[in-house]
Amino acid sequence: MRKLFPVLLAVLGLGAGIGGGILLRPAAMAEAEMAAEMHDAEPEVPPEYVKLSNQFVIPVLEDGRIASMVILSINLEVTAGSTEAVFAKEPRLRDGFLQTLFDHANAGGFRGSFTDGANMVNLRTALMEVATATLGDMVKDVLIVDIGRQDT
Repeated sequence: MRKLFPVLLAVLGLGAGIGGGILLRPAAMAEAEMAAEMHDAEPEVPPEYVKLSNQFVIPVLEDGRIASMVILSINLEVTAGSTEAVFAKEPRLRDGFLQTLFDHANAGGFRGSFTDGANMVNLRTALMEVATATLGDMVKDVLIVDIGRQDT
């Protein structure tokens, strides 16, 4: 009986392993099939990036005089095929961006460590609101590709 007990445990363990493998197999096959379907689906169309024509130059005022100048370059991430529509509305877009940038400067957004993460998130969010209001859903993101400040 003592010699039979380990053999019995081994057979039970083997049986449980095979049973578990069979039970889990359909789920693994379903996941593999789902992954294959996702892979076979049409690839997502990559976005386009539109570089706005000119940089934005923003004066930063202190006590009524220009204390520094901030220069930004902005690109837009848009849906494929939207580049011409962006350029068609660029004057209105630039006007809205300039007003937002002036407001940001007047609120102190370009003073001190103006490239701080939270500060840049606030600025991008405000610019995205303008872009969406002007261009609609074709805008996916506003990218600040260059930013610098020159103190006087």
